[in-house]
Amino acid sequence: MVKRAFDVTAAVLGLMIAWPVIVILAILIRRGSEGPGILSQTRVGRDGRPFQCYKLRTMLKGAPQVPTHVAAPSLVTPIGAFLRRSKLDELPQLWNVLKGDMSLVGPRPCLLTQEELIAERQKRGVLALRPGISGLAQAAGIDMSDPVRLAEKDADYLRRQSFLLDLEILFRTVFDTAGRKQPSQA
Repeated sequence: MVKRAFDVTAAVLGLMIAWPVIVILAILIRRGSEGPGILSQTRVGRDGRPFQCYKLRTMLKGAPQVPTHVAAPSLVTPIGAFLRRSKLDELPQLWNVLKGDMSLVGPRPCLLTQEELIAERQKRGVLALRPGISGLAQAAGIDMSDPVRLAEKDADYLRRQSFLLDLEILFRTVFDTAGRKQPSQA
């Protein structure tokens, strides 16, 4: 209950602060390439249920919906590369947090086509968690290119989750300390 209250409060405050940035970035995206500034993708949510995840578009219109590590670099727009590096492409997900589809911290939601990752998460009970804008795996520098290792780190989060660990993960995400040190054993 504390986690959800924190998520809602932070999402409301975050959207109040970030909405002008989101609007400006969406306009810049549209000016730089054809297509919407904000897109909606179907992702795997809590208990394996699909939901619509919002992001600032980083790829050319019509690019296949594939995991970032599989996408051809030529499909990423110039501003998209910046948005990915800075993680600003995730800002619209604050709306998903407010709606209850996501949390600030949890396993990153994957595409429905990432069947190996879904199976590994299901095997470890990770799908019981609400997906997050950031997570323990991201704070540790693990991306979706290694489904087993990612699911193991997500399961580690499931076992260790606490409000203090969430705060540490958020801090590390904002200040991009991924891979420099492992989160404490909180």
